[in-house]
Amino acid sequence: MIDHLQHKADFRKKLMLWNQLENDRQMPWKQELDPYKIWLSEVILQQTRVEQGWSYYEAFVHNYPNIHLLAQAPEEDVFKLWEGLGYYSRCRNLIHTARYISIDLEGVFPNSYEGLLNLKGIGPYTAAAIASFAFKLPTAVVDGNVIRVLARFFGLQFSGMDSSGKKWFQLLAQELIDKKNPATYNQAIMDFGAVICKPKAPLCNICSLSPNCFAYQNNQVLSLPIRTKAKPKKERWFYYFMVEYNKEVLVRKRVENDIWQQLHEFVGIETPTEKSIEDVMSLFENDFFTGAQFTVQSCSDTLKHTLTHQQIYLRFVHIKLKKKLNLEGFYYHKIDSLKQIAFPKATINYLKNYL
Repeated sequence: MIDHLQHKADFRKKLMLWNQLENDRQMPWKQELDPYKIWLSEVILQQTRVEQGWSYYEAFVHNYPNIHLLAQAPEEDVFKLWEGLGYYSRCRNLIHTARYISIDLEGVFPNSYEGLLNLKGIGPYTAAAIASFAFKLPTAVVDGNVIRVLARFFGLQFSGMDSSGKKWFQLLAQELIDKKNPATYNQAIMDFGAVICKPKAPLCNICSLSPNCFAYQNNQVLSLPIRTKAKPKKERWFYYFMVEYNKEVLVRKRVENDIWQQLHEFVGIETPTEKSIEDVMSLFENDFFTGAQFTVQSCSDTLKHTLTHQQIYLRFVHIKLKKKLNLEGFYYHKIDSLKQIAFPKATINYLKNYL
């Protein structure tokens, strides 16, 4: 019979020993004590791989070394710095929370889990991370890496993606945390999941925990944690027209409560299904520039952009007007300075091939 208390104690002991002797994973925010920089790193890393978020973190710290400078920055500048990172609601929340802490809290972060959880854009994981790393509180972090490690080692036969499963993982994680060294423990288990207990091709042959790992001993490493079937992604088709006149193009900022809010876009049409360029050109003329004279300079291939719950397809058409026309809600911006304003990643990729 397994002594569950001893089993958990052994897990904690071996994990901390691995961290001490073998963990050489480097990240610029490790060992950081400033709650501002910890918060910044955690917000950037939401839905983002470390490798991608690293340079963004360094850029934000360089441009805004403290929360007051971030709070005072123009939104346009912050969104431009965030450009390409995706999930732009994070950036909106970042700005909102920076201003709230800077002004209402006089630059002082809440030093409790509950207080952190009340900040906009901060959920249970981020609150636990800041609480443990900045304030040494024994609050366990539970992300994908932690769920994978716990599911495999303890043989947990439920998903970490639904509410009931998350509850059990959270309870177990909290029970396991090293209360004397919560920050070290939290970082250790996340690092272990990232470099040893990886989703694919885990390094079980060199894993010091494998002799007591349920999944390894029962040949279930690749079947744990249990995965829930993903919901079909909503498909959307966008057709954008880069309307040029005298080396300037029409752009606007998206203000709708939808994807890419606060980012810029060209004149566009969204259709429920895929359309031919000929059909889209007819819609464009009818909806925007009836009777306008223009020439088509180029037309892009279909570009694919994947979001968490949506599959986006885009095509870009570059046209030149023979006579300047104005369009409500849009303004002309010089082509050679388009890089100064924030666009969605798909548009950035298009412009890289154009500019």
